[in-house]
Amino acid sequence: MKAILALDQGTTSSRAIVFDRAGTPISVAQQEFRQIFPQPGWVEHDPEEIFATQRDVAARALTAAGLSRRDVAAVGITNQRETTVLWDRATGRALANAIVWQDRRTASRCDALRHAGHDAGIRDRTGLEVDPYFSGTKLAWLLDAIPGARARAERGELAFGTIDSWLAWRLTGGEVHVTDASNASRTLLFNIHDLDWDDELLAILDIPRALLPRIAAAGEVVGTTRCAGLPEGIPIAGLAGDQQAALFGQACHRAGLAKNTYGTGCFMLMNTGERPAVSRNRLLTTVAWRRDEGAHYALEGGVFIGGAAVQWLRDGLGIIAKSGDVGPLAASVPDAGGVFFVPALAGLGSPHWDPHARGTIVGLTRGSTGAHLARATLEAIAFQSAELLRAMTADSGIELAELRVDGGATANDLLMQIQADLLGVPVVRPRVTETTALGAAYMAGLAVGFWEDESEIAALWARDRVFEPLIGSDEAAGRLAQWRRAVERSRDWARD
Repeated sequence: MKAILALDQGTTSSRAIVFDRAGTPISVAQQEFRQIFPQPGWVEHDPEEIFATQRDVAARALTAAGLSRRDVAAVGITNQRETTVLWDRATGRALANAIVWQDRRTASRCDALRHAGHDAGIRDRTGLEVDPYFSGTKLAWLLDAIPGARARAERGELAFGTIDSWLAWRLTGGEVHVTDASNASRTLLFNIHDLDWDDELLAILDIPRALLPRIAAAGEVVGTTRCAGLPEGIPIAGLAGDQQAALFGQACHRAGLAKNTYGTGCFMLMNTGERPAVSRNRLLTTVAWRRDEGAHYALEGGVFIGGAAVQWLRDGLGIIAKSGDVGPLAASVPDAGGVFFVPALAGLGSPHWDPHARGTIVGLTRGSTGAHLARATLEAIAFQSAELLRAMTADSGIELAELRVDGGATANDLLMQIQADLLGVPVVRPRVTETTALGAAYMAGLAVGFWEDESEIAALWARDRVFEPLIGSDEAAGRLAQWRRAVERSRDWARD
């Protein structure tokens, strides 16, 4: 066997990457798909389009690498988390569009849960905040909105899944309804201490247990490929939510190591070891991964709009032609000219948890230009991530020696330098920045013996560039204080 195929199903595109034994990409294929916005605050995807694009890029990546079925040891799947699909077990067809993790339609349902006093119990069992971000209230909304869905669910006719479950079902020809602990821990339905679905949580949200996928064991081959367009019989051996996969791919295998992924959103995770760490600063406690030796947990802070803010500059405002243009435009001015952009286009995540916040630009003058807004957008990504690290340091008591970074936006040197300046610690970009897909590949490869153990994987991790802070801590603190003023002006704006 020569390679592992990693399927990286993201929020705006489906990608497939073939990795060799050195953890080096051999081939990459990618395809964007539609973003559907039926109403303000609603975000949907077409599940059929997600599957079709993911299957097609997988086939293209194998062809580009010149590989046949006998060359591929396993398939690993990593995915946008929390996005919710409900489908018919008999036909394999989704009953509605997928509700995306960014979707805010269940904000009032979450308000009601908090007002009923459920938030503390849910947080204790799941490690999560009561927020529309997570899958549970999205699934409840689908069951209520689709005529007859709840009765059909109770009869066992329907299946729920996050995107990993949906892809596993379709890739295996409907033979496998499965998820893993990292994805399950993002649903509001999973007890992170018992590592199983929780009957009390199911009762609170009125979710029939018959809907739920089986939670795969550590290192399990969950099925084999059996769908038109792909070679038949390749083992599917690794499932992981995208951020946990990136943590694993960055070789953050021991407590105290942390990474930040810059994608559609930005997600910072710190490995806290084999015990869940309780946050006092409204971070999340989540399952990082479960392996034969037990579960590892992580503290997580999530920024809902990271790279998506750059896409908004491109698609919404039209001030750049392609996302890569934002760096040169932002670098054409020495600073943002007093402009602050709070990209709360889907509410605010950690540490604010305000689903009613909305995007806000403050500090505009007659001299403000598109270049100032471009720079303010990059600074907003870095400001939000700096807030997460401050909260994470306070919760864990660990002062990071460095922050490992990955994702498409890490190619932007200006953004990485701004980030290092605001954090006050070195920002380390690895040689392979596709660490989300790489983490899924590593997990699948470990399951089938393609790699021996985590130490072999850690030895493959290598640095590309280190960005050292260039400003003092007082200046960084002053800029963060200004940012917080801007954030307050975005808070509690929208109503259902």
